[in-house]
Amino acid sequence: MKIDVNKVVTLTYELTVEGEVVESVDVSRPFTFIHGTGYLLPKFEENIQGLIAGDEFSFDVKCAEAYGPASEDNVVELPKNIFEVDGKMDTNVVAPGNVVPMLDAEGNKHHGIVLEITDANVVMDFNHPMAGDDLSFKGKVIEVREATAEELAQGHVHQNNGGCGCDDTQAANCDDKSESCGCGC
Repeated sequence: MKIDVNKVVTLTYELTVEGEVVESVDVSRPFTFIHGTGYLLPKFEENIQGLIAGDEFSFDVKCAEAYGPASEDNVVELPKNIFEVDGKMDTNVVAPGNVVPMLDAEGNKHHGIVLEITDANVVMDFNHPMAGDDLSFKGKVIEVREATAEELAQGHVHQNNGGCGCDDTQAANCDDKSESCGCGC
């Protein structure tokens, strides 16, 4: 069966940026997703479209078609008090280099990297960690199958075999597209 829209795809891959491996998914915990549902980079899906189980792939996704260039507009100063609970800021969580999950005024989830803490503000970078980078993928398609009606309705894969994707215990946490149904959901 060929990879196409609404097919469940299981694969392994290695992602490199400037020759450095930044993510590796192997057969012990393969990545499983529903193709064409908007969870992955469109260029990633375009490059694996039509492949079948056993096919290997290797391709690059340029910055503009991945996470775009880093933008200074995504570096913001936020008042320190919004990070306080009961008048105290947890300096183990809000510390330079740490990634802090946040919600915007509309309830959308964002992850920002703490760049600096001043007397009054926390400077955060909300650019994607790979913004400005060209990405290189190589991997192998393990399986392609039809998605079940339930998987299509819920927008994620149900599996209980230890691979990535949402299993029944994770499904409650993956009911919208702001949550990944990959490893660590």
